[in-house]
Amino acid sequence: MRAEPPAWAPGPAQAAALLEEAADLLVLHRDFAAAVERCEAGCDSLGPGPGPGPGHGHESFAEVKCSLCVVGIQALAEMNRWREVLSWVLHYYHVPEHLPPKVLELCILLYSKVREPQVMLEVGSSWLGSPANQRLPEFGSLLELYLAQVLLPLGRFGAAEELVRGCSALDSERRLQLLGTIGESRCRWARREEETRPGAEERQDPATETLLGVLSQKLLTMLTLLRRALRSMSNHFYLLPYKKMLLATFLLYLVVVRLDPASPTSLPFIYKLVQLFRQAWAAVLSPIHRPPIRD
Repeated sequence: MRAEPPAWAPGPAQAAALLEEAADLLVLHRDFAAAVERCEAGCDSLGPGPGPGPGHGHESFAEVKCSLCVVGIQALAEMNRWREVLSWVLHYYHVPEHLPPKVLELCILLYSKVREPQVMLEVGSSWLGSPANQRLPEFGSLLELYLAQVLLPLGRFGAAEELVRGCSALDSERRLQLLGTIGESRCRWARREEETRPGAEERQDPATETLLGVLSQKLLTMLTLLRRALRSMSNHFYLLPYKKMLLATFLLYLVVVRLDPASPTSLPFIYKLVQLFRQAWAAVLSPIHRPPIRD
């Protein structure tokens, strides 16, 4: 069993020793869970840290804490626990604006690699919108990384243009270059949508063909019923008076011209029409009006 780490005095000295041990566990021993534990212990040993402001103590404190988080991010990613990374680092920095540039860069690259760039939308926007961060030397490179890995892949072109135009840390030349890059990305996005649109229409063709097949089958059934009705009427036309022939013609007009074949109520109507015609014919050809039987 591995011995427990020694009880160091609180402060950056203990955190630095835990950082060295966490790095060895990550790189040499590939014990990622233990590396995360050492990083957490190191961050906890730092406490709230020195107050803001320049000074050797503040820089040393921030550097050790940032390095602990970098090792912890890598160890969590190796264990496929990347979903915990952002909440893990915010537990120690509390707000996105306080994240060190290196930590923010690793988070953007990580969530872009796993194709979840939307996780960094709010965090990146908050960090880049901070006036204090805009004075950092890493601000320009992080802005470009945020555009390339988060906003543009998500199609947030309006937000990207607003961010670039409102950034006072960019000179006019660099601002124009970034706006041109955003415009090119917008055009590529539009072309991809146009290219994929015909494919979607082609995927709908089988469903359309199926619908047309069903309608054709209904139309064929309706025409079969009409043929039976016509045959039944044609066999007895010579017995009908002139007015009854006009009535039969009018009924045919209603069926053939006015009836919508695609209507779901068409077939039941035709069945009823045939039955009514047969009942009417039976009434017309009652024993009183039935023609004499010829030998």
